Amino acid sequence: MSTFPRAPYMQWSKSRPSPTYDLAASAVASCTVDELPGARDAIELTGRNENGYEPLLDAIAGHYGVNVASVATAPGASGANLLACIALCGPGDDVLIERPAYDPLLALPRLLGARVVRFERRREAGFSLDVEAVRAALTPATRLIILTSPHNPTGARVSEADLAALAALAAEADAYALVDEVYLDASGGPRPRPAATIDARLVSSSSLTKSYGLAGLRCGWCVASPEVAERIRRARDVVDAVGAFPAERLAVRAFEHLDALAERARRIVTPNLAALRAALTARPEIEWLEPVGGTVAFPRLRDAETSDELAAWLLAHAQTAIVPGRFFDEPAHFRIGFGVKAETLAGGLAALAQALDRGVHRGRG
Repeated sequence: MSTFPRAPYMQWSKSRPSPTYDLAASAVASCTVDELPGARDAIELTGRNENGYEPLLDAIAGHYGVNVASVATAPGASGANLLACIALCGPGDDVLIERPAYDPLLALPRLLGARVVRFERRREAGFSLDVEAVRAALTPATRLIILTSPHNPTGARVSEADLAALAALAAEADAYALVDEVYLDASGGPRPRPAATIDARLVSSSSLTKSYGLAGLRCGWCVASPEVAERIRRARDVVDAVGAFPAERLAVRAFEHLDALAERARRIVTPNLAALRAALTARPEIEWLEPVGGTVAFPRLRDAETSDELAAWLLAHAQTAIVPGRFFDEPAHFRIGFGVKAETLAGGLAALAQALDRGVHRGRG
């Protein structure tokens, strides 16, 4: 039997305990049914949604300011990334992927028989996108470039100018760039321009999960040129054919109240980021880059080679979860989510302070 690529972070995430203070969670705290007006009345079990439920397609297109022909729905952002990879790469192709990276993104091209080539987003440069580093990583077989903005795990955001330069580079190589923007709507200030609206060589993927607390709907999408969006729709024909009709109906309700959901997220994320800033900047053991967008941060332990022992102690002794940095190829870092409830963040940060005071990260636990 042939083996297939694994996503170690996802395996860890699905098998780990659920502690009292779950700072490994990466989304805005989940909405309840009562926080989504009209949700109970929207439930229908069957209807027409062969290429996506039309009102949902209209809603996504309106959110991006594009034609419906540029929208392809998917089962969450992960499903959107899979469908985009199926549409844009295959055996014998090279796919460029950032480092650090969300590791399921690495497994997708490998699953399809493509070769993964890495380019660096360097800590010394604030994990910004270095277009010249992408250029240096290009090969004659490059057909797809994958990155995240805001960056998972650091929250660094790619500028519009850099996205335009990336698009030009992709066009020169006869390639496309897939930009996972699942955290984009949780960015501070005015919403940045989505990648797909900048250039036809850029594909945006996203969902209602991370920025709006609606993971249970599994409502994701790609926005791309009409030609690429059609390829993505045809890829879905052989993956799961159509979406779950009740979820797509509920997703329409979400888009009808998106401003209210965004305001709910802002009320959670803004004070939590301030609390996280105060807690981390007070610790000489920690170096961190404040995230520009999203709901996760990626601190680094100054005097330890790995965060594994810290993460294990927090889980075993303080009912607190963080994500070890080894899952992102940066073992001295750890990812921490601040889209959780305020009391969850406060309890988790208190536990982290206790662990650092004890020197757990230096093997003194």
